[in-house]
Amino acid sequence: MPLPNLNLHHRLLLLLHISLLISTNHISPIQALTSPSDISALKAFKSAVKPSSIPPWSCLASWDFTTDPCAIPRRTHFTCGVTCSPDSTRVTQITLDPAAYSGTLTPLISQLTNLTTLDLADNYFSGAIPSSISSLSNLQTLTLQSNSFSGSLPPAISNLKSLESLDISHNLLSGFLPNTLNSLPNLRRLDLSFNKLAGTIPKLPPNLLELALKHNSLSGSIPESAFAGLTQLEVIELSENSFSGALQSWFFLLPSLQQVDLANNSLTGVEIPPNGGGDLVALDLGSNRIEGYVPVNFGSYPMLSSLSLRYNRLRGRIPVEYGRKKSLKRLYLDGNFLIGQPPAGLVTGGNGVSGSLGDNCLQACPASSNLCIPPQKPNAICKQAYGGGRGKPRS
Repeated sequence: MPLPNLNLHHRLLLLLHISLLISTNHISPIQALTSPSDISALKAFKSAVKPSSIPPWSCLASWDFTTDPCAIPRRTHFTCGVTCSPDSTRVTQITLDPAAYSGTLTPLISQLTNLTTLDLADNYFSGAIPSSISSLSNLQTLTLQSNSFSGSLPPAISNLKSLESLDISHNLLSGFLPNTLNSLPNLRRLDLSFNKLAGTIPKLPPNLLELALKHNSLSGSIPESAFAGLTQLEVIELSENSFSGALQSWFFLLPSLQQVDLANNSLTGVEIPPNGGGDLVALDLGSNRIEGYVPVNFGSYPMLSSLSLRYNRLRGRIPVEYGRKKSLKRLYLDGNFLIGQPPAGLVTGGNGVSGSLGDNCLQACPASSNLCIPPQKPNAICKQAYGGGRGKPRS
């Protein structure tokens, strides 16, 4: 609009007044910044959440599309849950608050092609994870833990080549793990614990640091082919499944291995390489069906601090090497059929070892040692287990 017919002095004053009004927010023209496809995806995302599950104080309640999602400053609308690119044109993160939202994850999430983080943890999202999620080529972190997602883990997830962390633990996933997981070159952390996944472990991503598949229905032996070439793997958590057979020596030769939890499975044996050691710090093989003698070779692991072989079918004596091991701070051998006297280095005062040697067939386990709690098995059970001699305990 042309300025009124004023002299130069008055025109300059009027322009200065308009400039001051704009700078003090008396005039705040709305300028659309966010990509239209991103806006439509955000609208679809919110529409897929049940309105009754959106508390008035929550992040999603502040998503008011009468304003631009990436506009700055965000004083009243889009106050949280969304992060945008520096130029305010693309949505780069969706990180929801744990506000008990319920609903589904819209397939139109695929339009947010600049998304690097999608975090919906600790809510009540349900239904399938849409396969269209494979379009999020920049996604680095996918966190869907503690929801109610069901169905199988979509094989399309293997197209997320930038993915570094995948956590869908504590959901209702079923079916088998995709055979294409190893095509995720940047994945460092994988947690699918507390689901209903079945089958065995496929070939794993090559640069994995942490693997957690606890509390599923996985079965069969632990396959060497799945772990081949994983030189950086530090943490393996596979407890509360149905793995069977022997845990073979190759497992303990994984070069970066530090923490292992294989408790509550159906393993029947364990093979410890004679010159193993590496960086293993903690190992839990409790509540399996492991037979034979307590592996003496664990005594040569220089950093082993915590060892549990409790509630298996082990027999024979506790290796004297365990009593000499200075790094050992927690030892659980209770619930087996161990005999003889415990090594003096374990039960003398001031050794700093906690745990239990109870519920075995040990003789002269001193009552003064906390390791000797609970009491040993009755003699009748021990004699029956050894068939009256020193043989293999009966099942």
